This record gives sequence, structure tokens and C-alpha cells, in this order.
Amino acid sequence: MIKEFFGFTHIPFTKEIATGFIFPSGQHQELTARLRYAIENRYFSLVTGEIGAGKSTAIRSLCESMDSSKYRFVYLSESRLSPRIFYQEVLYQLDTEPGFLQATAKRRFVETIRDFYDKHHVLPVIVVDEGQELSTAMINEFRFVINFDVDSRSPLALILTGQPELRDRLKLRALRAIEQRINVRFHLNGLSEEETKKYIFHALQKAGGTHMFFSDDAVKAIFVHSNGIPRLINAICTDCLVDAVTREQHTIDATTVARVIAERQ
Repeated sequence: MIKEFFGFTHIPFTKEIATGFIFPSGQHQELTARLRYAIENRYFSLVTGEIGAGKSTAIRSLCESMDSSKYRFVYLSESRLSPRIFYQEVLYQLDTEPGFLQATAKRRFVETIRDFYDKHHVLPVIVVDEGQELSTAMINEFRFVINFDVDSRSPLALILTGQPELRDRLKLRALRAIEQRINVRFHLNGLSEEETKKYIFHALQKAGGTHMFFSDDAVKAIFVHSNGIPRLINAICTDCLVDAVTREQHTIDATTVARVIAERQ
């Protein structure tokens, strides 16, 4: 319906967008550069941002841009992640049988990481998402993960991501030791109003759109309501396109945006 009416080659504003079509905001590029530096130096990184700010998108883009013959990404997103499950899941993703007991999985984790790095010259990159949901015990376990070879540099890179409250939580006394071990930090804010306009036009162009269907006042209204958070921008723009199709309008103005937002509340 949307494709035919606006002449798109595919539907814009979806999360299935190919990494080559991702909008390269200034923050996105800076985050990618910092994480690449952290990975190359085998550092422990912390990435925070509001829900839908683009943390996972940036990491997915980074993962696909890194040489797969040199780096092996492991992605974990489990709110009930315990040390035992952490070691087991990492080993499963590294094609290694972990065993049931935590001690067994921990020992095989060390052996497998060393084997990847020393024998195969491949650096494991472990990404743990939704860090704000992790238990204190799990977060403190990262001290061992990044420092099991006490007298040498870590044979892996660790990236912990989460919502803004994770930064505050890491400042608590119980987590101060791990907080002090973070080498690279980045907080992903929402887009500016100008970036929001460019983001929308970028999405339309990548979908085969021939011009900007959103007026300036529509963009401003979308920015104000979304605070520049890409996921919210996507949702509002999609609803606006559907509304425009049903009313047979090829231009989306602030009135359309107001109507769509009212329906969403």
C-alpha cells in the first residue's frame, strides 16, 4: 500500500534496514570509531543510551564492517544472565560444548578464548546488551572476564551496553571496582532537529523516494515528540505514511503528525 502510493522500492523506517543504508549521524560515526579502537586494543567498553537510540544498530553495523577472519562477535541479551549462563552461552556461540557446572564452563571459557586468540589469531568480541538488567554478581564477574590472564593483556574485547540508568548503577560502591576498569565510554543521545530532518530524508531516499514528503513543520513536530530517538521517529513516520495513503495525500504536514500522535496516546 505505502510502496505503491509513494513509489518506494521497499518500505522505509523499518528495523530490517541493511547496514549499508543506516543513517551516518555524527554520534553514530563517533561511537563506531571509538568501539573499533576499543576492539583493536582489546578494551572494556560501556555504551549507554535511551531505548531506541541506536545502540544495537551501531554495534550491528560495526560487526558487519569488521574482518570476520580476525574478529568473532558474540552477542548476549538476557536479563537473567548469571555467570554460569554467561560462560555457557559464550561457549555455545564459539562452537564449544560448555558442560553444565559453572566451574567447568568457566575453565573451558578460558581455554577457548586463549585458543581463539593464540592459535587461530582471532579476537573474540563479547557484546552484552541490556546491562541495566544484570545482577550485581554478573556485572562483577566481568572483572574476571577481562582479567583472567593477570600478567598479560586481555585476549578478548568486551562491550557492555544498556540504558542510561546503567551509568548511575555502576557508580555504586558494590560495582566501583568494575566501573574503574572501563576503558572506553560513550553515551548515545537523540538526534538534533537538523539531523532528524536528514534522517527522515535519508530513509525515504534509501527506500526509493524521489523527494521529501514531510514538510518542515512536520519534521519539527516529529522531533519534539520523539526527542530525536530513531525508533520513535520510525514509528511516527510510518504512521504518518499510512495516514497519508488513506487520505490520498502526498505531503505530510504538522496536522498529520498531530493527528497520528494523538492516536498513539
